[in-house]
Amino acid sequence: MLKAKYIFLSSLVLSLCATAAESSAPKGPQLIGEYRDWVAYYADDSQGRICYIASTPKKDEGKYTKRGDIYVVVTHRPSEHSFDVVNFVAGYNYKPGAKVQVKIGTQTISDIFTDGDKAWAVNETADKELVDAMKKGQRMIVRGVSSKGTETKDTYSLSGFMSAYKAINAKCGRK
Repeated sequence: MLKAKYIFLSSLVLSLCATAAESSAPKGPQLIGEYRDWVAYYADDSQGRICYIASTPKKDEGKYTKRGDIYVVVTHRPSEHSFDVVNFVAGYNYKPGAKVQVKIGTQTISDIFTDGDKAWAVNETADKELVDAMKKGQRMIVRGVSSKGTETKDTYSLSGFMSAYKAINAKCGRK
C-alpha cells in the first residue's frame, strides 16, 4: 500500500511542479522521506525550491459511482515567502458555492473556498489554523459536496504529519 501511495504521490508532485514552472521545465520531485501516512518531497524550478508533504485518505465515503484521485498537500515556496499552503483535491468538481468543512479533533475549520476539484484556505490565517490543528491532531475529516450534489467524507490519518512537516521545513530553510 505504501509503495502504491508513493508512486501516486510522486506523480502528483511531478504534475504540481510542472504546473508551477513557467519559464523552464522542473528538475522533478525528489523524495525527502516517508513518514507513516505522509510523504515529503522537494523540487527545484526556475523560481526556486518548492517543498511539499502529501497524503491520501484512509477512508473515502459518499454515494458516487466514480471518483478521481483524492489527496491533500501542504506546500512551502520560500522564494515567494509562501508557507503552509493547504490544498485539498476532491476527485470530483465541487458544487459552486458549496462549503468544505475540515474537522480535526474538536476543531472545525470552514474558511475554505473551492475551484473545480480543489479547495484552499481563504487566507494565510486559515492556512496557519489548519496546519496548527494538523500538527496536534490524529485524524482529519474533510466534507464536501460534488457538482452533482453528492456529499463526501474523506478521513485522513495525521500520523507522521509532524515529522514530514519538519522535513520540509528543514529542506526549505524554514525555522
